[in-house]
Formats: sequence, structure tokens, C-alpha cells
Amino acid sequence: MASRFVLRRLPTARVRYLSSQATAASNLSHNVQRSTPNEAKAGLSNADPSEDSASAAMVKEHSKFMVATYARPPPVFVKGEGSYLWDLEGRKYIDFTAGIAVNSLGHSHPVLAKHLSEMAQTLWHASNLYYNPWTGKLSKILVEKTLESGAMHDAATVFVCNSGSEANEAAIKFARKVGKVLDPTGAKHEFLSFHGSFHGRTMGSLSATPNPKYQEPFAPMLPGFKYGKYNDIEAINDLVTDKTCGVIIEPIQGEGGVNVASDEFLTALAKRCRQVGAVLIYDEIQCGLSRTGTFWAHSHLPKEAHPDIITTAKALGNGFPIGATIVNNHVSEKIKIGDHGTTFGGNPMACRLAHYVVTQLSDPELQNDVVAKSEIFKKGFERIQTRFPDLVTGARGKGLILGLQLTQDPSPIVKAARERGLLVITCGTNTLRFVPPLNISNNDIQSGLAILEEAIGATR
Repeated sequence: MASRFVLRRLPTARVRYLSSQATAASNLSHNVQRSTPNEAKAGLSNADPSEDSASAAMVKEHSKFMVATYARPPPVFVKGEGSYLWDLEGRKYIDFTAGIAVNSLGHSHPVLAKHLSEMAQTLWHASNLYYNPWTGKLSKILVEKTLESGAMHDAATVFVCNSGSEANEAAIKFARKVGKVLDPTGAKHEFLSFHGSFHGRTMGSLSATPNPKYQEPFAPMLPGFKYGKYNDIEAINDLVTDKTCGVIIEPIQGEGGVNVASDEFLTALAKRCRQVGAVLIYDEIQCGLSRTGTFWAHSHLPKEAHPDIITTAKALGNGFPIGATIVNNHVSEKIKIGDHGTTFGGNPMACRLAHYVVTQLSDPELQNDVVAKSEIFKKGFERIQTRFPDLVTGARGKGLILGLQLTQDPSPIVKAARERGLLVITCGTNTLRFVPPLNISNNDIQSGLAILEEAIGATR
């Protein structure tokens, strides 16, 4: 069993000292010491903070001012470095979540910190009323790296925004505009997405996310949205018709359970879109930017299966908010000045950081490493499945977007893993999701898998 270290515990204090505690915690020493008596008694290196802890006091003080849109576990994270996070109590965690597939280059990347500091002293924001050096540079490298990767062969231009949901909103609007140009009567307005998908929480992207949990509180959805069964080739012709202006699909569904679209399904879908003049959108917000081992998850597909639009975000800023919508000329030539816009999108700060991220994530050596690290995970999953055959039914995914399918609710395992120093999240139905930093070390993968196996054993 890999050892897990506990950093020096911060001094105990009450609410009036919490601000100074957080500041101190952000500069935690890397010196390691033994577990505290309470942790040793519990037999857990990272037992969730108790009700009388500094973490609990901070949460109590702050939560009453925060809209309750999330159910969070007790730890308060104050520092990150590489594949690790530290909480307010000074405990260290291996991070298999990467901020939900965001921190692909790890936490607190030193070069990104340098660029951020430089831009903070140069230019943060001037609005899209004016040109700046970095929006265009980012757009250029996104198009160039897309073409070089063998993905979307006719990628031409980019709209830069602030998030994944915004990137999808732009894609939906662009597809509607194409439909209006092709059929001025407005009949070509319908949109198709697929069960199990997640495209965002704003009203357009939410309307394309057929999950009652997300949709019902805000119904009715926008008109014209239809939903199909993922990977059902036979249903495509009935779903995509002359009234369809756009189709949006994740090549690998993240939130839905790490479900992988077959090459045959994507090829048939693209063919049908071309037949009826529908815009095909690949939402690669979670699965793109080398998470599968290729720059885009569809990079291996033939040209006839390529999309008209790619949407991206998450890893694009490595934690700094940014999104982008990459389009071909078929789409961009129909978008006119004033059709869409954003106040903050494309600001020089975000674009400078994203430009560096793209240079790193497009590196073939990193992509090869992703494939190799994926094999380490898969072998670990096989070992865990052999030990717990009644619980683990299999694994799926590509590269470092992987899912481990269970026969029961994984929540107790998530908690048990967290209290042993590993962060992992869920998706779909009874699925553990693994989306670590792409540059995570082999040793950290092995250590994390050992913790996971121990955590599963503790819940049986």
C-alpha cells in the first residue's frame, strides 16, 4: 500500500481568525509529519474535518451567503500543486478529478502563473470593441492545431467566450442562423441532441441536455429540441430531417457516464447532417484537448465524419475561465457583425493563458503519455474488478477520461477514498469517473489506485 503523508496541521482558531488561517494554509510547508491523534484514532489519514474544525467554522460562516446550488463534502481546499490538493487542515490529496477535467496541466502550473502575473501587469481587458494581440493568436493556434491533428479538416475561424455552456450557446445560435439562411421561412429550426448528454445549464444548452433532474425545475425548455438514443444508427434518418438546423453530440459523454460514440454512429450521423443541410456540432468540452490521447476525440475519424463546429472550454484555460467555438466557413460566412457577442470573452488575460495551454496540450509526447497512463489505469481497474467481481462490471473510455462501472451507488467509495487521500468523482448511473491531470505521474496513478482499492474494500 502506498504511503500517504499528512502535512503540518494549522493552528486551531475561531471564525475571526479564519481569513488569516486561509492565508497561512496557502503557503503550507511540504514537510510531512505523523497523523494527528484524532486521525490516528479513526485510522484515516484524511478523515473529513469535524464539526469543531477550522474548516467547519469557515463553511458555516460563508455558506449562509452562498446560493445553495452544490452539495459539497467537508474539506476546504486552499492549495494545489501538480496532481495534489491540500485542505485547510493541512492534509494532502491525490487529485483524480482535475477540477472536472479542467486542470489538464495540473494545479498552479509555474509557467501559467508566470504568464498570468505578466498579463496582470500589462492588460487584462479592453472589450471586443477593440483588437488585442492574444484573441487572434489563440484563434490562430486553435485552427492550426486542429488541422494538424487530423480533426475537423475545414476548421477556419473561432469565437472566444468564457465557458463551455457559452461555447455551446454560440454553436446553437450559429446553427439556427445557418438554418434561417438556408430556409428563410424559419421551418429549419429543430435541434437534435442525445440522451445521456450534458451540454450546459444556460437555457439553450440546457434545452439540449435531456436530463429531467436539470430540466424539470426550469421547464418549459426552448422549443424545437428533440432527443435521440446515443449510438442508435437506425434512428438517425427519422431524427435528422429537413427541419433540422443542428445536431450536437459529445464524442464521449462525460457527465452521462463516460459513454463512447462508435465511429460508425458518428460517421452515419455526419452523413445524414450533410444530406439535409444540418450543422453538426461536436461538444468536446470534456473529452477534447488531448484527454483521449489525440488533440480532439474525433481526430481519428475520416473527413466525412468531421463536424462543422467544435466547442471547447474546461482544459482550455487550465482553470482560468475561457471557452471557444471553432467553426468552418460554411458556418462562419453566415454569421454577420452583431449576430453574437460577449463582454469578457476573448479578453487578453484568458487568451494569453489559453494560448500557452494549447501549445502544451498539442504536444505529441504528452499525447503519447496520455495513452500510456491510460493503460496503467485500465490494468488497475482489471485488478480491482478481479478482487470485487460483484461490484465492478467493467471500465470504458479513452485516454484519461475513464469510467469504472459499479453495480451500486459509488458515494460511499468516494467518501472512503477522500478520507484516505484520494479525490474521485462520479457520473452517469453508478459510475466512478477518472479525469486526472494529463501530466500526472505514473507513481501517483499507482498510489491513487491503491487507495481506491483500499477504499472499496473498506466499504464492503
